[in-house]
Amino acid sequence: MTIFEKIIARQIPAKIVWEDEDAIAFHDVDPQAPVHVLIVPKKAIPRLTDATDEDAALLGKLLLVARNVAKELELSSGYRVVINCGPDAGESVPHLHVHLLGKRALAWPPG
Repeated sequence: MTIFEKIIARQIPAKIVWEDEDAIAFHDVDPQAPVHVLIVPKKAIPRLTDATDEDAALLGKLLLVARNVAKELELSSGYRVVINCGPDAGESVPHLHVHLLGKRALAWPPG
């Protein structure tokens, strides 16, 4: 069971900012920006590589949740949405998730 599955099951506390039957969004415990929210599907998909065509609606929903949470958290000057896929990309939890980062200037390229 990943840390995200434990958060979803309420076995580990998290500062939740949004939730419905498909996904949950909460503040990252090791933020890389003043606002760093993780948007996690409740369906355990290890990484983007493992998503199927049947996950298309869920994947789209994750981006719409990022948009809505960004608006709620007043990230009007801009924000970044990131999905890491695999260890070389910096993925640390094998459960697909979207990073929403904002409230500071973000450099490019990111890594």
